[in-house]
Amino acid sequence: MALLKLGSKSDDIFRREGQTWLCTTGLASDVTIEVGETSFFLHKFPLLSRSGLLKKLFADSSNEDGSSSSLQLHDVPGGDKTFEMITKFCYGVKLEITPLNVVRLRCAAEHLQMNEKYGEGNLVEVAETFLNEVFSNWTDSIKVLQTCEEVKPYAEDLRIVSRCIDSLTIKACSEDILCSETKSQASSDDWWYEDLCLLSLPLYKRLIVSIESKGMKPENVAASLIYYLRRFIPMMNRQSSFNDKTSVSQGTTPSRGSEATQRALLEEIVGLIPNKKCVTPSKYLLRLLKTAMILHASSSCIENLEKRIGSQLDQVELVDLLIPNMGYSVETLYDIDCFQRIIDHFMSMYQPSTTAATSPLCIAEEGSLIGGVDALTPMTIVANLLDAYLAEVALDVNLKLPKFQALAASIPDYARPLDDGLYHAIDIYLKAHPWLIDSEREQFCRLMNCQKLSLEASTHAAQNERTILRTHKVETLDSQEVMEMVKWTLHKVVKT
Repeated sequence: MALLKLGSKSDDIFRREGQTWLCTTGLASDVTIEVGETSFFLHKFPLLSRSGLLKKLFADSSNEDGSSSSLQLHDVPGGDKTFEMITKFCYGVKLEITPLNVVRLRCAAEHLQMNEKYGEGNLVEVAETFLNEVFSNWTDSIKVLQTCEEVKPYAEDLRIVSRCIDSLTIKACSEDILCSETKSQASSDDWWYEDLCLLSLPLYKRLIVSIESKGMKPENVAASLIYYLRRFIPMMNRQSSFNDKTSVSQGTTPSRGSEATQRALLEEIVGLIPNKKCVTPSKYLLRLLKTAMILHASSSCIENLEKRIGSQLDQVELVDLLIPNMGYSVETLYDIDCFQRIIDHFMSMYQPSTTAATSPLCIAEEGSLIGGVDALTPMTIVANLLDAYLAEVALDVNLKLPKFQALAASIPDYARPLDDGLYHAIDIYLKAHPWLIDSEREQFCRLMNCQKLSLEASTHAAQNERTILRTHKVETLDSQEVMEMVKWTLHKVVKT
């Protein structure tokens, strides 16, 4: 840490007694200055020779009888601690200027008019010179910016905040470029994240916006934002599970800041995440979403996160999508409506090509596909994800048939090369809801495409007593006959 030593006299000439600060040079004090709750018994000459403001105030308050004057300086930036250092400077007593006190000294020096007009090498110039030295160092600059919070209006007026942010921005972006060219990604990405967590949200926000505007990679900006959130919102640091909801409902309070404070922080940070697709891993977006729900974030914040997740739904893992239902009147175990909105956002953003949408349906044969697309598209990946999700939530006895149907129908038919996953989910649902009548079971068959069941699924469906296909007896037939009969039966059900 940078350090500037000033003065040569011992500080033994000053003595503090409670809220009183005395100068013991042997000369009687001729001025008393009150700063906050502290009274300083000092001498006029060392002070007026350095401070234009004090010189004026002394002239205005001088007593004709030569008795001691009394002043009140309650508006000195930094309060009595800073004025104590100012006094040492004026008396030539040993004083150390560091990144932790230079901002307060600079602001106080400006307030007291301690410029070159009132002595060469005055405190304004000394502090400015030291600040310029500090701005060349990343760590010291962070300390300076952090201390600006104590005297923010003054630091803003003197452009200390903006100069510090500009300096840090240049260093962050330069280091980012340098690291990406000379170091491995793993060792360079997060070198500055921890330091920014020392800043208050307003200062952090200004700095990260500045860093982004100067060309920092969106992925690094997003990662810094998540890092900052995880520092101040404890629940972001653990794997989200259904127990998160239980702990909140039982009155567990966050360990850092009130719920309102954390909610405001989360909403601010979410609004700062770059809009570029996939700059934030899906698992973190979903963790953000769960946290937002627990903290009762605004609807606009939740919608923002749902849209971001929807735009990269093909990169999401099933376990992260199992969002506990946070509603007061809990019907289903998981928040089905939330996933429905996410998948709707995906469908609204994904524009399939005409070829993909109209290509011939893939035909299942011995567990493989014939024709159609030869690689998994985002739409196909999401279709598989949807079917896996349906299979997971199908066990919930409170999941209503219309909601299951609506979710299953969210993806167009061509997105599923095979309907085995959908059939598996339907079978689980029927097992968990044995009270469904035949007409409701028939509705499930209409969700499936009769041309897209594999041999294994077709055979299982034909022998499954939970489906209406069981009413059509399937005896000892070869595999092709079983498949054709099942497809014919399904096709007949769909038409009726």
